[in-house]
Amino acid sequence: MENFNELLQKYADFIVRVGVNPQPGQTLIINCPLEGAPLARLCVRSAYEAGARDVQVNWQDDAVTRIRMELGSEDALTDHKGWQLRRYLDYAESEGGVCVLHLIADDPELFAGLDGAKISRVNSANRSFMQPWREYTMNDRVQWSIAALPAEPWAKKMFPELDTAAAIEAQWKLIFDTCRVTGGDPVGEWQKHLDRLNELGAKMNALDLESVHFESANGTDLTVGLAEQAVWESAGSKNEKGVPFLPNIPTEEVFTAPHKDKVDGIVYGTKPYVFNGQLIKNFHVTFKDGKVVEHGADEGADLLGQLLDTDEGARHIGEVALVPASSPINRSGKLFYNTLFDENAACHIAFGDSYPGTTVGGTGLSKEELAARGMNHSSLHEDVMVGAEDSRITGKCRDGRTVQLFENGVWVL
Repeated sequence: MENFNELLQKYADFIVRVGVNPQPGQTLIINCPLEGAPLARLCVRSAYEAGARDVQVNWQDDAVTRIRMELGSEDALTDHKGWQLRRYLDYAESEGGVCVLHLIADDPELFAGLDGAKISRVNSANRSFMQPWREYTMNDRVQWSIAALPAEPWAKKMFPELDTAAAIEAQWKLIFDTCRVTGGDPVGEWQKHLDRLNELGAKMNALDLESVHFESANGTDLTVGLAEQAVWESAGSKNEKGVPFLPNIPTEEVFTAPHKDKVDGIVYGTKPYVFNGQLIKNFHVTFKDGKVVEHGADEGADLLGQLLDTDEGARHIGEVALVPASSPINRSGKLFYNTLFDENAACHIAFGDSYPGTTVGGTGLSKEELAARGMNHSSLHEDVMVGAEDSRITGKCRDGRTVQLFENGVWVL
């Protein structure tokens, strides 16, 4: 690819300095697959140049992860040691604080053919063990960001007609394009994009909505009641000290918290969903009084059931997000088989935990106070795509007005 090194440097600088935004005196933790070493090295340098006190890199390898899940005993895979949690908490509780950058290159079918029930139990135990750290990220107490890079299995899944080298190059081009790096000024382009998302979020909040209603020709007919004092958020976030960061790169959504007991109707998935390294395709779920009471899928129905049975909160939703079909990810015409990208190609809902920041003053409320507002609680937060090209979305205001939000899959607000 022409000028690849220049684009990679711009990408690294952007995801570090705008995405995770390490502050002087902070430690940056980077979680990265082995394939991402060249990008990680650029990120390490960029973080030090931005004033980071230290940069720690945790290396990961999908092949080893699969072997452990296949051959390791469940007891061993859930035998958690204190240092695994403390390595985050110790930095978070230190004077300088911490921020975290996740570089991902996930194989969409990493665990294909393995025992799905075992995988669900192990991952559920891992999430529960790490819950004290999840409280930091779900409440935006620290800066965190997720960005992607190509890897052979993922690239070949997206571009099966190409050889490996060509598939990886094509995937890099897509990532640079959809992350607004190709134009040469990612910071400037993202500022314009964030201004637009912030404008939409402000308009949504001004409507004082009590519910949103999704309809499309595939059969979706879903009413999502909103939590008490729900706040529509857009891409950018701030930590508890007011430091801005960008959690997801890319991002196209405006989102808020549903009321866990006020979701009714049926919704159909519009893109395959990867859960625990396996695919769920053409799914549907039916809600009554906020809870999934019926579900199915053409592929991965049992896997969907395992997701919904994770805990009591997994059958309720903690997020509803509006994303236009005109987003760069959707316009690319490619299915990424990766939630970071696919959720930014279509409106989505999330089974599981609510973000406390999507209700007024939520990050300062107790779990009981959040629950009283209708916020959901679960050990998981799994986004699934439900927006279609013909999606029609209306909002019902608390004063009784009905407002058109989307027509034919795009904003009309």
